[in-house]
Amino acid sequence: MAVVRTLTKAIKHVLQKSGCGCQTSVVPVRFIGVSPRQVTSDASFHSVSFSETDHPRVLITGGLGQLGVGLAKLLRKQFGDSNVILSDIRKPPDSVFYSGPFIYSDILDYKNLREIVVNNRITWLIHYSALLSAVGEANVPLARAVNITGLHNILDIAAEHSLRLFVPSTIGAFGPTSPRNPTPDLCIQRPRTIYGVSKVHAELMGEYYHYRYGLDFRCLRYPGIISADSQAGGGTTDYVVQIFHDAIKTGKFECNLQPDTRLPMMYIDDCLRATLEILEAPAEALSMRTYNINAMSFTPEELAKEIQKHLPEFQISYSVDSMRQGIADSWPMKFDDSNAHKDWGWKHEYDLPELVTTILNQFSADSRIAQVN
Repeated sequence: MAVVRTLTKAIKHVLQKSGCGCQTSVVPVRFIGVSPRQVTSDASFHSVSFSETDHPRVLITGGLGQLGVGLAKLLRKQFGDSNVILSDIRKPPDSVFYSGPFIYSDILDYKNLREIVVNNRITWLIHYSALLSAVGEANVPLARAVNITGLHNILDIAAEHSLRLFVPSTIGAFGPTSPRNPTPDLCIQRPRTIYGVSKVHAELMGEYYHYRYGLDFRCLRYPGIISADSQAGGGTTDYVVQIFHDAIKTGKFECNLQPDTRLPMMYIDDCLRATLEILEAPAEALSMRTYNINAMSFTPEELAKEIQKHLPEFQISYSVDSMRQGIADSWPMKFDDSNAHKDWGWKHEYDLPELVTTILNQFSADSRIAQVN
């Protein structure tokens, strides 16, 4: 360890003399057999730990996706607006930009990401940046870069600065040889999409970093997430998002999955609450690093019938996409989330009837507001 300290100080001295900032140049040097936590324990540029602040300082990557904006709103209510930073590579709408801190962040740019963590004294990192299942299959090299290389940057920076790291996983982390009804936390995982493979990789790498370097890694396997204010983003479960938009606008929907395709789903409020609960759970309460969370499971046909209780004229037809159907057929039909119940008290609030009523009411309210405006 003394050798490492001496070498680190020597590198800093040379970089300072040459005009290079040691803040962005020392860490990329890798010391074989030494953990990131050991190397950075003597560095002057590490972030403050959570115990040194009244509230966590949170960075959300991929923040303009389906979940990032909603989670930022929830966390800002809990910890204050200035303590939660949204980031993405896309330009945010005005409503997001003016609601709280937003910065540009590319997870493939290690130096930029590290500077953000250091300059903003980040203590919690929530990593949402990823290409979803169908989009990932259409561009495997990009999915591999974003979902795997980007993850490696996140893991190294989180370990280096002793962050609490949350990375979501998904039903896509399972494959056709996994038990499907129900699917337990621990079982065979052999996904057949680059998205699924990258999520299994994230689960295992996070667990490895936890046991090897002491990283506080936490992960939830999300089912399909449903909300009224999001658009379909290329996921296999996104038909559930689109069906509500089409039911309101046209009264018709063409589904790309077979009518009896059963998949686990969750309303976004339950999902965001579960994410906050796992982040706040005492470390000693967690018996594992990755948990299933469950709410409801239904088929397109069952969802359509529930919608027809409110909109009797609504019609659904089917034009099956073989790629998406193949993905769905390899995924769980229902999650076993008993460990989440036992360890940190998880319990969902929304079932299918409440889901449909809530979303249709939101659409009706938005329509009335638009008419007034």
